[in-house]
Amino acid sequence: MKKLLVVLSLVLGLSAAAVAQPRAIGVRGAFGAEISYQHSLSSNFVEAGLGFWNGGFAVTGVYDFVLASPQWTPGTWNVYAGPGASIAAGGGVVVGICAEVGLEYIFESIPLQLSLDLRPSIVTISEGMSFLSGFGPSLGIRYVF
Repeated sequence: MKKLLVVLSLVLGLSAAAVAQPRAIGVRGAFGAEISYQHSLSSNFVEAGLGFWNGGFAVTGVYDFVLASPQWTPGTWNVYAGPGASIAAGGGVVVGICAEVGLEYIFESIPLQLSLDLRPSIVTISEGMSFLSGFGPSLGIRYVF
């Protein structure tokens, strides 16, 4: 009986924590596409993306600070910006740093989030070349849960 109470307490506690920490999954893209996952950390959030690049793949992680809205809640506009890093493989290995700035809206009546952002990157290819990439705007559509 004690074990059952402990397990139920843990499940209820983890469920409450999951509800208190909104997450979103979907796609982000413009000239290419990536699978995007966001996880809220109080008023800021972490975004991870898995995309396709030059016949291979790219992994990107960004820590975004919500600048204009104090909450990551439904029915709000958020302005965000933050630093990140990426690594890609396909036709060479690419390592880079990036920055992201964007605007998103989380709908109140449906679990949907739309975002528009810029994510410029400075990357280094395995042959030693460096350049600025990814400066075009991207549209994100995510399911919020």
